[in-house]
Amino acid sequence: MMLISVIIPALNEADRLPPLIGVLSAEPVECEIIVVDGNSEDDTKRVAEAAGARVLEARRGRGQQISAGCAEARGDVLLHLHADTIFPAGGLVAIVRALEADDQIVGGNFSIIFDGDTEFARWLTDFYAWFRGRGLYYGDSGIFVRRSVYEQLGGIRPIAVMEDFDFSQRLERVGKTTCIEEPPIVSSSRRFAGRKRWRIVTGWIVMHVLYYLGAPPDRLAALYNSARR
Repeated sequence: MMLISVIIPALNEADRLPPLIGVLSAEPVECEIIVVDGNSEDDTKRVAEAAGARVLEARRGRGQQISAGCAEARGDVLLHLHADTIFPAGGLVAIVRALEADDQIVGGNFSIIFDGDTEFARWLTDFYAWFRGRGLYYGDSGIFVRRSVYEQLGGIRPIAVMEDFDFSQRLERVGKTTCIEEPPIVSSSRRFAGRKRWRIVTGWIVMHVLYYLGAPPDRLAALYNSARR
């Protein structure tokens, strides 16, 4: 039976982890749930353990935390989820079905819907779908990969930012991927709150241009944090 290791980097996510862990635990699929805490100041660690997850600690930063979690994972498949993700019932089953149906598939992600009944949330959902149609996606869409392929690629790079995009692009180059359309993941729009659409798009463009030009990850992280503020 295929074992899925779910890696969840977390920072001050005590309120959001219990429902996520609960949905994952209820799946009729063998899985282990690993929460990697980045020195939270709330009850993230206690809450995650009480909900049934294994908790690790790592230096703050998604790249560092995911890398640490994957190093301890036992699964045949590794799934990376953000703590504020609303994971759909049947999502793990969909991963198993996709990978068992085609052994050429090395991994992939989920289609994504942004929460909130607003025009902006709907625009984000459409934009991400357009982005994925071009083989581009981020960690908030639930990236999964066969362990053997993860190791072949050298894993997630523990860089300050763009670790998910960096990994997804290496994954796309190594073999066939799939995007699970049903059921989709629901992601939080909170990080975009109060930001103008044109600033978001401009920031993405600048980040990707600098990334492709080889800008140091620490510089990209400073730019990303500045844009969010």
